Amino acid sequence: MEPDALVPALAQRLGPEAVITDEARLAPYLEERRGLFHGRCRAVIRPASTEEVAESVRLCAAAGISIVPQGGNTGHCGGAAPDAGGGQVILSLERLDRIRAVDPVGHTLVAEAGCILADVQRAAAESDRLFPLSYAAEGQCRIGGNLATNAGGMNVLRYGNARDLVLGVEVVLADGRIWDGLRALRKDNSGYDLKDLFIGAEGTLGIITAAVLRLFPRPRHHATALVGLDGPETTLELLALLRAETGDALSAFEIMARRPVEFALRHGAGCVEPFEQQWPWYVLLDVTSSRRRDDLPGLLEAALARSAGIARDYRVAAEATDRERLWALRNAIPGAQKHEGASIKHDISVPLPAIPEFLARATAAVERRLPGVRPCPFGHVGDGNIHFNLSQPPGMDADEFLGRWDEFNRLVHDIVAELDGSFAAEHGVGQLKPAEVARLKSPVEQDLMRWIKRALDPEDRLNPGKVVPPGD
Repeated sequence: MEPDALVPALAQRLGPEAVITDEARLAPYLEERRGLFHGRCRAVIRPASTEEVAESVRLCAAAGISIVPQGGNTGHCGGAAPDAGGGQVILSLERLDRIRAVDPVGHTLVAEAGCILADVQRAAAESDRLFPLSYAAEGQCRIGGNLATNAGGMNVLRYGNARDLVLGVEVVLADGRIWDGLRALRKDNSGYDLKDLFIGAEGTLGIITAAVLRLFPRPRHHATALVGLDGPETTLELLALLRAETGDALSAFEIMARRPVEFALRHGAGCVEPFEQQWPWYVLLDVTSSRRRDDLPGLLEAALARSAGIARDYRVAAEATDRERLWALRNAIPGAQKHEGASIKHDISVPLPAIPEFLARATAAVERRLPGVRPCPFGHVGDGNIHFNLSQPPGMDADEFLGRWDEFNRLVHDIVAELDGSFAAEHGVGQLKPAEVARLKSPVEQDLMRWIKRALDPEDRLNPGKVVPPGD
């Protein structure tokens, strides 16, 4: 097929309403959420079934056109953005939005890739179950994108990343064949665990069209606490103490330095100073239980009372409105930072014992390199994931600051590598970080990635230029 014949062929197969070529309608699909990547494309196609996805892939392959799979387009690293050439096709999964089945007894749910995460959560709740994947974009992001990036979020400490919440997947391969791996099995040692090839691969190996997701008993009791602390070292002491005191009831454990809290207080709706005294660091934590008679506020209050010398001050909230007020501080940070000028962002993870050393070394390094830069560390410290964001110095030109993105990435990521951490903890690689893959991963690891890509997508038609570094 000639490339120019592709769009008419797709319109004939999918229906004209499923193919977008008008510039105004294309615009929302072309720019990555943070605005770092803005590309062009030949068309956006919106298949409504797995079979239509497969047919679309076959037609694109016949025309020699590469495909950029896209879910809710809420990513941060350009993984779902097209390149600047204008020849690619964006394959949006937004019309694959059906919950196919819910099994309360087996604690599973089958969702198509275009289901909005919040809708998956609601479907689980309607069966008195919990789907625990949760983060700020859950009202816009789609489960296929969550799985393609192995999303993390607030509850990783207790429930794990997206990968840990999946039992099976359905995938359209690069040649248009469909692999039906929708098995609701906890145990299956009959061969390679193929589903894990596609989870976290950002659509470079295959297009996830549906998944069997794990559900959990619905929490009946919640308690939230905000704790003021002197430093990251005491944060880890508090984490160890609370895990010992509450068992597996601890579901979220978020660290915030004072500066990002101040940003939230200045710019976040509904944010108020939490304590009479300001503290250098804060931890926001949740405990939950599905048992009917648990007194979680009392349990949490008693545990924090025993943390003398660690927790300098704390507030425990049991009611939903009080919990929401405390979480408003944490949830407001990313948006509030935008009001403080340009940001250079790092999504890193290190082993838990290395968190204090990373924060001390990285803060000192960036402040030496650019006096006046404002580090804003916060994140899911319970699983070692820190968002080490840098706000521009007051008065500095924003473009000049952003022009040093690669310089500061290298500075911070080198420290992460020395501490056996990762430069891409939960936002993925996309087109933002393949150079860091090439720089920081071992030659053996890079070869393995290229061999897998070549085996499953030999023509490099699925999301080319993402995740896998260039090489022979």
